[in-house]
Amino acid sequence: MLDIKWIRENPQDFDTAMKARGTVFQATDLIALDESRRSKIAEVQDLQNAKNALSKRIGMARGKGEDTTNLMIEANQISENLPRLEDEEKEISQKLESLLAIIPNVPFEDVPVGSDESANVQVHIFGEKPQFDFTPQEHGELGEALGLMDFEAAAKMSGARFVVLKGDLARLERAIGQFMLDTHRSEFGYEEISPPYLVRDNAVYGVGQLPKFAEDLFQTTNGYWLISTSEVSLTNLVADEIVDYETLPRRYMAYTPCFRSEAGSAGKDTKGMLRQHQFHKVELVGITTPEDSKAEHNRMLKAAQNILEKLGLHYRTLVLSTGDMGSQSKKTYDNEVWLPGQNAYREISSTSNCGDYQARRMNARMRDPEGGKKTKFVHTLNGSGLAIGRTLLAIMENYQEADGSIRIPSILQPYMGGQTHITKRTS
Repeated sequence: MLDIKWIRENPQDFDTAMKARGTVFQATDLIALDESRRSKIAEVQDLQNAKNALSKRIGMARGKGEDTTNLMIEANQISENLPRLEDEEKEISQKLESLLAIIPNVPFEDVPVGSDESANVQVHIFGEKPQFDFTPQEHGELGEALGLMDFEAAAKMSGARFVVLKGDLARLERAIGQFMLDTHRSEFGYEEISPPYLVRDNAVYGVGQLPKFAEDLFQTTNGYWLISTSEVSLTNLVADEIVDYETLPRRYMAYTPCFRSEAGSAGKDTKGMLRQHQFHKVELVGITTPEDSKAEHNRMLKAAQNILEKLGLHYRTLVLSTGDMGSQSKKTYDNEVWLPGQNAYREISSTSNCGDYQARRMNARMRDPEGGKKTKFVHTLNGSGLAIGRTLLAIMENYQEADGSIRIPSILQPYMGGQTHITKRTS
């Protein structure tokens, strides 16, 4: 959420940012609404002060035995008008808050301006595309031929966009997650968290998914939301808190299932595991100072890239344009892994610096390092480290053999009991 005070003081910067974002929001409309709110608050305060002053006058008059009829008439008029003004002020404030809740974040100045992914800028590339002396298959074809990936069984019980993994593929999925957790803990100092998968409205609102993206989420019949990413749970660990400066940065990670309705993806990526309603992910979250958030963002990006490089997967890194990155973000990097079966790059990790956008919504603050009672909002960051399902399918497509078997990357073999290949299920 943006600060209305900042919008008042920087209307041109706000308009430039919203134009780059492709939105219709304008500073003049918000400032006018805020002025109306401030004016109404002043009216309410003036009337409350007048009411209090009259109460004192009435009390003094009665103490002296004086007639208070006219004073009582005036007091009654104030009592009749005050609730109406308070309701008007509440209505205007709610309207302003509702608008601020859906306005996207202001991008950093170095974010490329553009309406969609065509304006994204490649900033890094690792490795080379693998070469095959046969036509590489997509992961779905490989998995089904191995007898270890069952979309039909999943569809019978759950419908489209689900999969059943069996045997060595299920084991490899688990191994990938364990490898990621171990690496992020030992090399980058992330603290492992086992968070709730069901959260309340305030938690989803705090990270900016409500109210704007409700249709992308799953909600239970008793009002809980299933997390679309553990960013929701991890970031909310500091909601309504004032954290000590000395405890920052805080670096959290979690290996959880994620649930997404994929409401806007009808007919898109319906084959295979690319876009599922349920998938596993290792998520990274950073809580830090405003001064250090850019450096922390680069550090988080390196953590995600490190996993891909240890797995020997060819990838590229993009800076997303203003029209392609999420509304909560000030800057986002995407790592896209090469999938030879699709002959295409696909996103496998996204890392974002949200500035104080989420912190304002969650009221997450830090104490002034110089002491005293002064506080300021922390900065929050999040990133996939990585999406486990997409890492699994990337390994399958990049490490496939001509006979349909899958080589297991050497770094994962200890997690697989020394196993070097995944071959066709025999029973």
